[in-house]
Amino acid sequence: MIAYVLKTYPRFSQTFILAEILEMEAAGREIIVISLEKPNDGRFHEDLARVRAEVRYLPERASGHPWRYFSSHGRALLRSPLRYLSALGRALRWLPTSWKGFLRAPLIAEQASEAGCTRLHAHFASLPAISTLFAARLMGVPFTFTAHARDIYHRSRSPRMIANLLRETERTITISDYNRRRLEALGGSLAAPVTRIYSHVDTRRFVPGAAPAREPPIILAIGRLVEKKGFVHLIDACALLARRGIDFHCRIIGKGPLLGELRQRIEQQDIADRVSLEGPRSRPHLQRLLPLARALAAPCVIGADGDRDGLPTVILEAMACAVPVVSTPVTGIPEAVIDEATGLLVPQADPGALAAALWRLLVDEELCRRLGRAARARAVELFDTHHNVRHFASLLDDCPCPTPGCAPVLEESQAL
Repeated sequence: MIAYVLKTYPRFSQTFILAEILEMEAAGREIIVISLEKPNDGRFHEDLARVRAEVRYLPERASGHPWRYFSSHGRALLRSPLRYLSALGRALRWLPTSWKGFLRAPLIAEQASEAGCTRLHAHFASLPAISTLFAARLMGVPFTFTAHARDIYHRSRSPRMIANLLRETERTITISDYNRRRLEALGGSLAAPVTRIYSHVDTRRFVPGAAPAREPPIILAIGRLVEKKGFVHLIDACALLARRGIDFHCRIIGKGPLLGELRQRIEQQDIADRVSLEGPRSRPHLQRLLPLARALAAPCVIGADGDRDGLPTVILEAMACAVPVVSTPVTGIPEAVIDEATGLLVPQADPGALAAALWRLLVDEELCRRLGRAARARAVELFDTHHNVRHFASLLDDCPCPTPGCAPVLEESQAL
């Protein structure tokens, strides 16, 4: 039994976790999900009904249920004083970033132990991984985690804490070679192995359609309406295309805090007849919509706060549908989108270059077909859900049990 520890489950934007759990179950793994928080999205994917895993939630807020958290620490101390004191020592040395995770750890350990879990896995090198590390040490079972993007690069993240996670885990998984190099630099020679397992797409469900829509051709953009998606630059690029008299319709799918700003930008550019903000859509809807697009625009940027995309799932979904992608050489994206081979890459935050690349796809159907065929082949070869998750499952099976207290505790100066 494997416990997946997540900050919030389910989340509408984290389709990759849902797909991974489903494929792990298909591979015969028993899973329980332990969520630190209850969801408040209000929308859930239809595939959620296929998940067999039990979901357990911690008390909603530690401040609201202090007795449950503190009593769990007392029980953990009585069960195994050595393990508890060893974990406590680390938590004290790693303050201030460790305390929230350590506070939650005994409750996670109790939930996982009750379910008969023999290993713990977390997604994101932030509160979920920190909590899971301490819980695994209290239980004496293997701990692994998957690092994505924001959890590595956002300016609020502590390089020291990430380095300690890398040294304490039995194995780190990450979604691109770009991330792997960064994590190996943070962890140094004492870190556990960092394995790149690419983000994935179900290439049996995301498949090419008969033909994209012709009148007008569709430029599709999908993602949360946040800075790192670069949608403001897409709107400016669409304004340039409109001024050139190019026929197209840009459909932006998603929700987020920049909705008002993007709507205002569309009005300022006077292109409301060319660009629409359409809100979030379900996976089945996207499976039908993607093959109709002439191109997927993913103009990702590195945000002012350091946040960035890792390897957006929507890029892989478009590739699987043989839809050419226009994106930027940010983080792991060039590992999927090879310029002029499986898609087109332009400099980030450059509406002119983005418009030029989109124009090429709007006027050259043969280029679209060539890039789309190559993109589909690359998606099947490197990013297939079935293959990548089975590889991930085999790595978890090979993880050794930890030796309590074996990893060194880092001082701040050692990790930077």
